[in-house]
Amino acid sequence: MNNAKPTILVVNDDGITAPGIKVLMEAMSEIGRVVVVAPDSPQSGMGHAITIGKPLRLDKVDLYEGIEMYRCSGTPVDCVKLAVNKIFKGQKPDLCVSGINHGLNNSINVLYSGTMSAAVEGAIEGIPSIGFSLDDYTLQADFSHCVKYIKELALQVLANNLPPATLLNVNFPNTPDIKGIKVCRQAAAKWAEEFDERIDPHKRPYYWLTGVFQLNDGGEDTDVWALEHNYVSVVPVQFDMTAHHAIPYLNNWKFNV
Repeated sequence: MNNAKPTILVVNDDGITAPGIKVLMEAMSEIGRVVVVAPDSPQSGMGHAITIGKPLRLDKVDLYEGIEMYRCSGTPVDCVKLAVNKIFKGQKPDLCVSGINHGLNNSINVLYSGTMSAAVEGAIEGIPSIGFSLDDYTLQADFSHCVKYIKELALQVLANNLPPATLLNVNFPNTPDIKGIKVCRQAAAKWAEEFDERIDPHKRPYYWLTGVFQLNDGGEDTDVWALEHNYVSVVPVQFDMTAHHAIPYLNNWKFNV
């Protein structure tokens, strides 16, 4: 990295007015030039969805003095794609950061997360990328204890880069008494979903998704363990979803065609 200030793309999935993105934007402003591109409404749980059946809107807004900000009608991934193609016009930013999400994106949650999918899209574009999330779903969430770790991790990525096709999934416990940073693996867990059935005024059923988080992993090297013990969890994530270990197994099959 040269002596010029780095350019940092800031995105999220909670929407452009969410408290978490304001904290992230302010933290990144102390490091470099910030450009914010965020959805115009909450997009939690969108995963890696993109908009293909309707036009997208991208409007410049002036929410905070001195910050270049754009509001997008699409998904978090749309925000990154539009930023790269229309705002940066192919000149990639030095860093893409997503969040700070209201709620954890640890373990299996990474697959559903709009926050992490925006960071994944940044990595697909060849931009060093980080997703940040806090274990607090409320709009009154206090992100202050996260800031110094966010800045340090961003500076480390800018200084050292990341391995090819890799990004970071960073989660914070909801406590000011953080013990430090743990580089972890993703815990083996799943959601046991249930659907709460109700009846609308027209006597038609409708459903609310609920569920219980089921941890099937007692390891002390996981993100769940780290968060439960008041550490910041840092999981390196890859978007190559090939199960490389299964290729020799499948090559032993006899295909009768």
